[in-house]
Amino acid sequence: MPIPFIAQTAFDGLSSIPYAYSGLKVVACLCLIALLKSYFGGAQHTADGVLHSKVIMITGGTSGIGSSIAADLAQRGAQIILLTKYSPSDLFLVEYIEDLRAKTNNELIYAEQVDLSSLHSIRLFATKWVDNAPPRRLDMVILCASTQNPRSSSGSGKTKYTVDGLDEEWQVNYLANYHLLSILSPALRAQPPDRDVRVIFAGCAGYIGGKLDFNALEEYTSLSSMAAGTTTTSPKSKKSKPSTSSTTISRKPPMFATSKLALLTFARSFQSHLSAYSRPDKQPPNARVLVVDPGLSRTPGTRRWITRGSLWGLLVYLLTWPLWWLILKSPQQGAQSFLMAVLEMGFSAEAVHAVSAAENIAKNAGNGDKKRATSTTAAVAAVEDVSKLAGVGMGIEKGKIIKECKERDVLRPEIMDDNVAKELWEFSERQIEAREKEGAVLRALEKKEREAWEKEKKEKEKEKEQAKGNGGEGIEVSGSKGNKTKAPGSRRSRKAK
Repeated sequence: MPIPFIAQTAFDGLSSIPYAYSGLKVVACLCLIALLKSYFGGAQHTADGVLHSKVIMITGGTSGIGSSIAADLAQRGAQIILLTKYSPSDLFLVEYIEDLRAKTNNELIYAEQVDLSSLHSIRLFATKWVDNAPPRRLDMVILCASTQNPRSSSGSGKTKYTVDGLDEEWQVNYLANYHLLSILSPALRAQPPDRDVRVIFAGCAGYIGGKLDFNALEEYTSLSSMAAGTTTTSPKSKKSKPSTSSTTISRKPPMFATSKLALLTFARSFQSHLSAYSRPDKQPPNARVLVVDPGLSRTPGTRRWITRGSLWGLLVYLLTWPLWWLILKSPQQGAQSFLMAVLEMGFSAEAVHAVSAAENIAKNAGNGDKKRATSTTAAVAAVEDVSKLAGVGMGIEKGKIIKECKERDVLRPEIMDDNVAKELWEFSERQIEAREKEGAVLRALEKKEREAWEKEKKEKEKEKEQAKGNGGEGIEVSGSKGNKTKAPGSRRSRKAK
């Protein structure tokens, strides 16, 4: 078939073949679409490995990129702990976990309730995890959870606040991660020295537009005390709910970008915090902090941002879906950089120590102390290992983020500024402390009101029972041996007569 086709084309020309030009146009269009799809799909990671016995904690692992990461890691044998705002008995969560276990052939998939919009919920889980003796195994923490509220065409939008009276984007995207890791820090540092411990943050290119103005950050991120005080604390309601009344606060700078900038700044300072720890066994720290920018993917969060959270926007999104299918990554493609951060051996603490050892060897050799530089087999092995790890493993500590399976430089100087990092850390501590105190007072008041309401309810029920019992007296009177008096007009009384 191909030979006659080629022969006819060569001797008679392409015009002699019916629909030849149309077919070529279709083939050219398909090839162009395939090339564009491959380009926008991003890079694919080449690292491979199994993760048997590793315990990995994931936030945002029930949808979007997080679900793809959880599925891939579970398929490699890892024990997955999903941190979700839902209760483990929630029907959706139960079905999701059962389905994930069946698809990955891995029964070691569990869920813990951790609502990132509640500082109290985070503390309950994290303190329970840390208080375990001996320390529980924890190999990795992957922080994928994020939120972005829709904006109107003018760039403005209603500000949403959490139960703690904080901006939802600020708390979920940054402060919750700070709170969780600050409590889990002892558990990460207590891992054995031969364990490869990694903390992976989900970054975003939007951090470039953020601004860390600590003088105005409290105003931008917090609800005023008067507005925050209007919470539903009725004893009849099972949970307190934040006020739905809209409060207008200046939204400069954009809170999503600011929260992402704060997250990257905290990531670097958290690496310094882990590295500064002096282990009792005198071994070097074994925890690494990495930041990944997955790019734009077809996730529920991206769809909500594109549609502006409106039905009209959703209609436009559906009509233009072929365009989004072409230029946006799938969740699996967006997860590639995360999988590289998890699997690539060059990002381990061991690799970093090997690089440091090789630098010291090179320095000694440069000073003429070649005998000392090559005196041990371990030193030579370190040099050989580093030659394989060249250009890999810098991490956020050196101002690098992982994007398209490659390390890129951060584009904001604040991330590398130790003074800004210290100020952000102290600000976050103060904000959490203040909000947790307010939350404790509100929970105590709510508990007191609920107890009073339940007590009042029991008293009313008791009064009703007593009134019902008093109203029924005289109808039946107990006699001896369990015999009852006959009511007048009954069939038995008539027979007795």
